[in-house]
Amino acid sequence: GGTPAMCDGVTQGEDGMELSLFSRDTIALATGVALSHQMFDGVACLGICDKIVPGLMIGALRFGHLPTVFVPGGPMPSGISNAQKQETRQKYASGEIGRDELLESELGSYHSPGTCTFYGTANSNQMMMEMMGLHIPGAAFVQPGTKLRQAFDRAAIHRLAALSGTTQRTLAQVVDEKAIVNAVIGLLATGGSTNHAIHIPAMARAAGIRIDWNDMAEISRVVPLVARVYPNGSGDVNQFHAAGGMAYVVGELLDAGLAHADILTVWDEGFAAYAKEPVLEDGALGWAAVETSRDETMLRPVSDPFQSDGGMRLLTGNLGRACFKSSAVERERWTIEAPARVFEDQSDVLAAFKAGELNRDVVVVVRFQGPRANGMPELHALTPSLAVLQNRGHRVALVTDGRMSGASGKVPAAIHLTPEAKGGGPLSKVRDGDVIKVCAETGELSVDADLEAREPAPDREAEWGVGRELFRMMQTHADGAEQGASAMLASAGL
Repeated sequence: GGTPAMCDGVTQGEDGMELSLFSRDTIALATGVALSHQMFDGVACLGICDKIVPGLMIGALRFGHLPTVFVPGGPMPSGISNAQKQETRQKYASGEIGRDELLESELGSYHSPGTCTFYGTANSNQMMMEMMGLHIPGAAFVQPGTKLRQAFDRAAIHRLAALSGTTQRTLAQVVDEKAIVNAVIGLLATGGSTNHAIHIPAMARAAGIRIDWNDMAEISRVVPLVARVYPNGSGDVNQFHAAGGMAYVVGELLDAGLAHADILTVWDEGFAAYAKEPVLEDGALGWAAVETSRDETMLRPVSDPFQSDGGMRLLTGNLGRACFKSSAVERERWTIEAPARVFEDQSDVLAAFKAGELNRDVVVVVRFQGPRANGMPELHALTPSLAVLQNRGHRVALVTDGRMSGASGKVPAAIHLTPEAKGGGPLSKVRDGDVIKVCAETGELSVDADLEAREPAPDREAEWGVGRELFRMMQTHADGAEQGASAMLASAGL
């Protein structure tokens, strides 16, 4: 069977982005339709990008009696450096260059088959599948079109054929509580995408497991950050892989007792096999030990990490609960306290930026961006403009009930805020000029206003066009971001 999929890079900042999160559940439904024929002895899940892997996982878990192997395609070769790409986007945002120069840079960055090379949601997916034992060991970051990639593809299908028709390593057996916790550990140790604060709870629910942001915050306190990959560092996933990649990360976590070594995997040799890097030996797939990091600007041992805790923090206060990607923000910017400027559409933020209205210390609030308001779009298109303000010396932060891309970094952001503004959440009562404190040091997200004494801003009217009205059912019945933002799972009683 086949599933539909969205490229978040193409829809970023566009109306179609409002379908993005719900495309995950659409993929899960399509997976269910394909497997409902009950004609299969095993499942090969061919997925890489943002919503595809979580959607495949959720759908396939409802057929957990089948052996299942996830088969990635790998990242494209590196193009224009991420630093150069970021600089070009900021110059475009500030009007220093035109559209032609921007497009030339983008085409040089995303130029061939494979995932985008930054460490966003797609590549975080591949990391998690390794940490859960659902890949052939080491498959995550081998480039498409190489002999090693072809060897992995053959090995995946041969392995699936060997497991098919058995009950030895079914998906339901592999995806248990320890596997889910390993996924969280990997996410935090590598500074992975904040989108997985939504996807991990959703995938866990499909397996009958409950995990929330409190659990993730507790794990983050004891798991150090051992990797820096763009947007959390300068190098991309190809450089990460060359430095030792997932084999080094898994080995460090296992040696320190920070990951579950006894999970059941799709591979005979258990999780320890994932601490070796793949090589070709006389044309055949093999594995070799990774003793040390080959680039300590990208990978460090647990004994000398980039920071002592994980790459994501939970913020709480009178505005609700939100996620903060600490791994992507300089520590001197972990605390921002400034007057709010409130918006209800990201296009209005960009207009205010261009008009010079945000040239000051400011907490930009973008509300009515939650799952029930408009599908919880990513607001990554705001990053270049907010970064320009930050570069001018202003203290800037973003607070939103929407999402940011896994590629987002640099600017402090309290995202996925729940309860969302729609329906009278605290964010709906914030006004221009209210002083908001965003503090990743103490975990505080608060506003200096008596919200109980205020009436909420009216809910926005639902938008039509580019198919948004077709997803109104998912939007209307979605539960909160911390639960996975899924009407499908909620309606199923999962």
